[in-house]
Amino acid sequence: AAAAALGLLPLGKTQSPESLLDIAARKVAEKWPFQRVEERFERIPEPVQRRIVYWSFPRSEREICMYSSFNTGAEDPAAGPGGAA
Repeated sequence: AAAAALGLLPLGKTQSPESLLDIAARKVAEKWPFQRVEERFERIPEPVQRRIVYWSFPRSEREICMYSSFNTGAEDPAAGPGGAA
């Protein structure tokens, strides 16, 4: 990161700064569920909605696994003793 800031990257390897839309959408997605954003604001431009939804999903494999195996505490009757699994 420091090399990029100082302009020490090889030619053709520059990075463009993150857009203000992406920064704002990421911060909103970190704080509030998208459903709450929709309920709170009457009109949200479609490009803004898309970026908030994009940033609302987990990024790392570990977070994706944790999110996909979320358990609400309700038992599956078919998985219990005597149930057909």
